[in-house]
Amino acid sequence: MKYAIIKNGGKQYKVSEGQYLNLDHFAAQPKSTVEVTEVLAVNDGEVKVGAPFVKGAKVVLEVVTEGKDKKVVIYKKRRRKDSKLKRGFRRQYTRVKVVSIAG
Repeated sequence: MKYAIIKNGGKQYKVSEGQYLNLDHFAAQPKSTVEVTEVLAVNDGEVKVGAPFVKGAKVVLEVVTEGKDKKVVIYKKRRRKDSKLKRGFRRQYTRVKVVSIAG
């Protein structure tokens, strides 16, 4: 199975062709393509590991849609102090499909 490990937004993702994944939000129109050249490793029968990136390797992504994740609730309570804090946020993401892995 052909896969690659890419870097995006300070995080690392293991991706294979045809896979959908949610990346941190970036400005791109739906049905456009994005090339990721920050490829840390590629496995296409043999493993190629970069230092830090594999030369000539790229992953082509197709933007599907943009959206928001489920709400994450942050609740802090300090016992016996009558102190509590409730906050929340919804992470914005860009959903992409992995079209091809070259390298």
